[in-house]
Amino acid sequence: MTKTCIGTSLLYVGAYTSKGAKGIYLFRFDESSGALEPLGLAAEMPNPTFLNLHPNGRFLYAVSEVREYGGRRNGAITAFAVNRDSGGLMPLNAQSSGGDGPCHLSVDRSGRLLLAANYFSGSVVVLPIKSDGSLGEATELVQHHGSSVNPERQSGPHAHAIILSPDNRFALVAELGLDRVMVYRLDAVAGRLYANDPPWATVAPGAGPRHLAFHPLRPLLYVITELGNTMITFEWNAAHGALRELQTISTLPPGYAGVNLAAELQPDATGRFLYGSNRGHDSITLFRIGDPAGTLAPISHQPVMGKEPRHFAIHPSGKWLMVANQESDSITVFRRDTVTGRLSATPHSGTVSLPVCLLAI
Repeated sequence: MTKTCIGTSLLYVGAYTSKGAKGIYLFRFDESSGALEPLGLAAEMPNPTFLNLHPNGRFLYAVSEVREYGGRRNGAITAFAVNRDSGGLMPLNAQSSGGDGPCHLSVDRSGRLLLAANYFSGSVVVLPIKSDGSLGEATELVQHHGSSVNPERQSGPHAHAIILSPDNRFALVAELGLDRVMVYRLDAVAGRLYANDPPWATVAPGAGPRHLAFHPLRPLLYVITELGNTMITFEWNAAHGALRELQTISTLPPGYAGVNLAAELQPDATGRFLYGSNRGHDSITLFRIGDPAGTLAPISHQPVMGKEPRHFAIHPSGKWLMVANQESDSITVFRRDTVTGRLSATPHSGTVSLPVCLLAI
């Protein structure tokens, strides 16, 4: 692969590999025009449906959202070394995720632990990260139990995302199957999780929390619900790891009656705007984050020019937003107004079969 040039950056794309994709793909992104240049396959692996970068930028981690690995009923997580000039990925090793269908992962703020959520088995795992970026065997595996009101989607636990609190003291899990945001105290030295007191916050029955993100500057947590198509604002008590719901607002425009499954959410770096994706309405919804309460006011719904926007990424510059449209095999690029937060379409796009995760570096 060729080196990156001044004014360009790299975009990694994770995809389901059931329709021709072979793993993680790489694009060069032109930061002045928004153009995407395909650089080919960066790493071959099954179903890399979520990617994350180590805080030092030298290592990349990817789940394999599979239901069997190493002859057992679990998925896998693979570690790669990143060539920062070319974007090339060199496999370091892989470890079992300890559960069925891993779909999300986070690296703790010390860079010493990786935490992942297993969707089908409803469990979360902690893996140590060695000094060379490779992964050690699990130091923790927590199995969730229970169900909620939707018999098709919530007959058992389904951990869908796991993130760290800003002070690295807590791990929070979006539990779609239980309608809970689970809260664990993290022992960052031993790599262990302990149920917090209180151990969770509940959401509306049948809402199905999917992803979650902290406000970049204030003690607030935002949760997007897949089944309820809502965005929830929680106040975060950092001392006790407690959540208090402040607001629930729809991700959809008034009057929309079609089928929809909300997916990803991301605040911008300034903390003034929050974005979410709608699969069905096929849009990116934009909210203004109020001051001082942090509650949300809807601004717009931007069509994604594709089908089923499962994931999106705000470019580190803040000037671009890129969308992975799973069912149209496309990545679409939008220019972002940093003052108003609004998105505008560009003619630029990329093609990957079943793209489901974007990572811009």
